[in-house]
Order: sequence, then structure tokens, then C-alpha cells
Amino acid sequence: MPLFWNDRSRKMVPFTLLGSAQVTLIASITLVTVPLPAIQHEFGLDQGELALLSSAYGLTFGGLLLLGGRLADRLGARRVFVTGMALLAAASAFGALASGPAVLLGARFAQGVGAALAAPAAVALVTRLHPEGRERARALAVWGTLSVTGAVAGSLLSGVVAAVLSWRWSFLIPAVVAAVTVAGAARLPSAPAQAASPLDWPGALLATVGLVVFSHGLLATRADVVVAGLALSAGFVAWQARAAAPLLPLRLVRDPRRGAALLVVFVTAAASATGTFMLSLYFQQVRGMTPISTSLAFLPFLLVVAMGPVSVRLVARFGVRRVTVAGLALAAVSMLLLGRIGPDTPYAGPLLAGLLIFPVASGLAFSGATVTALDDVPPADAGVAGGLVNTAMEVGPTAGLAVLVALAGARADAVRTSGLSAAGAAAEGYGFALAALTPAFLLAAALVAVAFPRSGPRPVPEGPITEGVTK
Repeated sequence: MPLFWNDRSRKMVPFTLLGSAQVTLIASITLVTVPLPAIQHEFGLDQGELALLSSAYGLTFGGLLLLGGRLADRLGARRVFVTGMALLAAASAFGALASGPAVLLGARFAQGVGAALAAPAAVALVTRLHPEGRERARALAVWGTLSVTGAVAGSLLSGVVAAVLSWRWSFLIPAVVAAVTVAGAARLPSAPAQAASPLDWPGALLATVGLVVFSHGLLATRADVVVAGLALSAGFVAWQARAAAPLLPLRLVRDPRRGAALLVVFVTAAASATGTFMLSLYFQQVRGMTPISTSLAFLPFLLVVAMGPVSVRLVARFGVRRVTVAGLALAAVSMLLLGRIGPDTPYAGPLLAGLLIFPVASGLAFSGATVTALDDVPPADAGVAGGLVNTAMEVGPTAGLAVLVALAGARADAVRTSGLSAAGAAAEGYGFALAALTPAFLLAAALVAVAFPRSGPRPVPEGPITEGVTK
């Protein structure tokens, strides 16, 4: 029997549409990263305005994910998904045609709102498309690799776009994909709205404002804003404990398996975003590489595209616990290798080895964590559970960048006094920060080894990756 669909025309097309949307939502975060200097030059933006433009998408995306997930559960996942993708398409089109910085900034904020609606609804639709058994586990294993695929695609495409096309194509690409997805929405499974209690608007407000304030505080390195964000988030948790119909049922996060899985998503997403950011600066500022050469240097990250079917096979054979621990251990090794960069480090060596190992590691870790985080989730909570996973994926890079950029800067300042050149000190700082991720991955691996169940899915017969035994 086919793996993702009994009737190929019934399940293949919907899964492809949803997967394309997920890749696009994540890629849109980094699609404007390399073209930012061109945008700054055209509109005369200062550094603060440029930083706000860079973070606007992530702020609304991360802050509204839980609300988007609950709206998907209450109003119907397909309806919310289509609304979110339509908003993403419209906002992206406005960004591509922007005549001034205010319109461009508004487009980035609106893109994030659309993504916050579409991403958790897409997860709910995937679980509805594959409602139970190993078919669902395999679908989620593939789904787990799509986010890192999107991050890699965004990083690679941003350099090409900056070198070959106008920065406006960074907005046109998601606009086209979103429009195609909306056009094919009739092929998606129906997910009827629930006749349930009213939406938890106080919880939604606390969650959204808390995450946005916390993320902004980290990005702006404002301790007082970070504390305010944490206080609002604590208020959200306290409210959820007493709300009659909470936005986020706390039973979803009390499960130690799900908590460990969310930590894996958080750490792996943080490493992926921070590693790409720091290595981009290293290649261009220390090694003097062009934007397109920098994108080409990240080509090994394309290995993550192959990790979907590979992860399916490994999860089915060895179980999520072993696969996730193996991925985290490999990620620790890759960070050690990348941490050895210097001003004259040859590309072919530990640097290339780290770039080859990390996409394999992150694909395994994301797959195992996604399967576990969405395991045994009631259909009524599928949207908010998807929002929870995506929230960990969004907050991870924000927190990781804030902490590791500070570490890199402190290390560079410390070694600069010993006589190192500016390039040498910068490389030392980046390497130190990347190597600091090694203990984080090892700690996550230890927690997974304790929290995840020791038993795994039954082995499946060898054969084509699209086929297997399902029940």
C-alpha cells in the first residue's frame, strides 16, 4: 500500500501543496537577508530601521502562532490555511511593489501574520490527511525536515536573488507559491469548524504580546524588555491554568516526551539559524567572498532535502528515540568542526565536513522531534499543537542569535587584545559561539534518551520509500 496515500491523487497532491507551503513560510524568513544592503541603499534606512525590517516577519509569525493554531481548530484548518496563504500572497505582492520603507515594513509584518495562520493549520491538515498509525508517523517524519529545508532554501536563494535579480524578487517568490497553493486548496482535506466554547482572547493577547516583547528584547539586547516579555509569558501560563477553555491546554506541554521534543526543535532551529548567520558573515567579512559565492558555499546544506525519505526509513526501523539521539549527537560533532574556523581555514576540511554533517543531523533531529511532539494529540488540539512546534522553531533562532552573537562579540573582544587581526578576532568569535552549541546538543540528547520511549515503531519491509505496511 502506498505510504502517504491510498489513492495517489487523493493524498499526494494535498501533501505536496502543504509541504510547499511550509517550505515557503520558513524560507520567507531568510529570503531578504542577503538583499538587505540593497534595500538599505534604495530607501536610505539606518541600522535600526534595517534591523526592524529584518525581524518584522519573525515577530508576528512567532507571536501569533498559538492564536493561529487555535483558530484553525475552532474555525476549520482548511479555511484558516487558505486565509493565511492568501494574506501571505497579498502581503508579498505589496512588498515587491513597495514604493517606500513604510509599505515594505507593513508588508513584512503582514507576511508574518499570514504565516502564523497558515503554518499550524497546515500541520492540522497533515494530521487529518494521515490520521493514525505508521502512515502518520512517516508523514510527520518527512514534515519535520521541511522547515530546515525552507531555511536552507531561503539562505541559498537570497544570495542568488541579490546577485542576479532585484531584491523585489525576494517578495515575488513567496507570492507566487502562495497563490498556487490557494488555487489548489480544493484538493486539501476538509477540516470542519468546532462548535466549542468561545476563543480564549485574554490568553491569546498575553501569548502574542509576551512572545513579541520577549523576542524584541532579545533582538534589541534590552534586558528590561526581555524581563517584561518573560513576565507576560508567565502571566499567560498562569491564565491557562485557570481558563475554562485555554488557548494552550497545559496537558500538551506537561508530557515529558513532548517537552523534550520541543527542546530539540528549539535547539536545532537555533543552531540552524545562528550557524547560517555567522557563517554568512564569516564568508563575506573574513574571507571576502561575494554573496553568490557565499550561497554556493552553503550548497552542502541541500543534503537536508534527501533527509525526508531517509528519516522515514530510519524512524520506522529504529524508532524516534534512537534517530533523534543520533541526530543530536551528529549535530554536536558538526558544531565542534565548524567551531574550528579561522581567517585562513581551507573550505575543504573540517569546515566542509561540518557543513555536510549538520543537514543530516538536523534532518534526523527534526523528524524524530516532530513525530513525538504531535504524537497522541487529540484532533481538537491538532492546530494548537502545530502552533506550539512552530513557536519553538521561531523562538529558537531569536534566542540563539541573541545569546550566541553576544558570545561571539565577547570572545572577539577578548582575543583582540592579544594582537590578533580584526579578521582573526572575528573568526575566533564566530568559532567560539558555534562550538558553544555542542554542550547544548549533548544535553538535549541526554534528555531525549531519558524522556522518549525506548520502544519504537515496528520495522517495515525493505522496498521503495513510498511503500510500506500501514494499518
